[in-house]
Amino acid sequence: MRFLHSADWQLGKPFGRFEPDVRAALTEARFDVIDTLAKTALEHGAAHIVVAGDIFDTEGPEDRTIVQAVSRMARYPVKWWLLPGNHDFARNGGLWDRVRRRAGEGIVILSEASPQEIERGTWLMPAPLIHRHNLEDPTDEFDAMETPGASLRIGVAHGSIRDFGNQGETKNQIAPDRARRSNLDYLALGDWHGALKVDARTWYAGTPETDRFQRDDPGHTLLVDLAAGREPEVTPLRTGRFQWLRRDWLVNDRASFNAERDRLLTFIDPAATLLQLTLAGITSLTDRVGMLGLLEDDLAHRLRFLGLQADNLVGRPSDEDLAGLAVEGMLGAAAAKLAARVDNGGSDAALAKRALERLFVEYSREERA
Repeated sequence: MRFLHSADWQLGKPFGRFEPDVRAALTEARFDVIDTLAKTALEHGAAHIVVAGDIFDTEGPEDRTIVQAVSRMARYPVKWWLLPGNHDFARNGGLWDRVRRRAGEGIVILSEASPQEIERGTWLMPAPLIHRHNLEDPTDEFDAMETPGASLRIGVAHGSIRDFGNQGETKNQIAPDRARRSNLDYLALGDWHGALKVDARTWYAGTPETDRFQRDDPGHTLLVDLAAGREPEVTPLRTGRFQWLRRDWLVNDRASFNAERDRLLTFIDPAATLLQLTLAGITSLTDRVGMLGLLEDDLAHRLRFLGLQADNLVGRPSDEDLAGLAVEGMLGAAAAKLAARVDNGGSDAALAKRALERLFVEYSREERA
């Protein structure tokens, strides 16, 4: 038995922090990954795609979101098994009734905890969520599920592996030894957004299209090969288009900044990269202005998105900086007074620093013009 394990598509995710063009690209990529999953399944001879929850970002997506999802799945000769998760939990008259009205035979909604024989002797045992937060383990029912004549038992659930050190109530928590307890050949999990092996028979697939600044790897799906009497063979396959990177650069001059930038550009596809960048260091005011200018005028235009935090990149005016301003008469005098206040510290040092930097930025712009 060979199938793809996926999860956490979160179709309809708004990406509200980004500009409209970036939001549009990220939204479309989440629909495109449905095609990628189907093509990957066909390429590897997998007839089934099991999606372990959070197919949609909310329980009330727009009609377009549903139609896009269903129509793309319907294009391919594979069977889709969709489990409600905590974002798109199952309830009467809700989202999944809307999906069911549009879905054909190739799409099966696992909205009830009833085992399904997906191939002869291969049973799929679902644990759908019927509330956003459940206090009990949603996989407890696996123990009592009857799978007559089963040679393979596959569980599919959405939640977090239980941490026995947690205090208080837990929500959607799954026993870490569920596969052993319920005699499962494989447990397909959703909720964690990165591909993660819990044990030989228990895996999180992660989201197929990365959606947060959490890890460098783009999204994946898992190709699962099962046979009775042996451990699963699980192979992560890349499906994601975008990389979401966090980088912290310690830079004290333009040379170190350029080295970091060049190193980044050697291994990324800029148009498919979202970067959250933090700069720190102590440098001349000239270099600080130059670095920020390169980020604003060059790197930000190459990347899909650039988020910048540069408060800890301290620009101190060098003698050369002040000498350049000194020839401007009153401008130079103002710069010298501001620099003195910065050096002396005190309650207005931070304000003086920003004023000096702004003065130098405006002067540099006039020089370039």
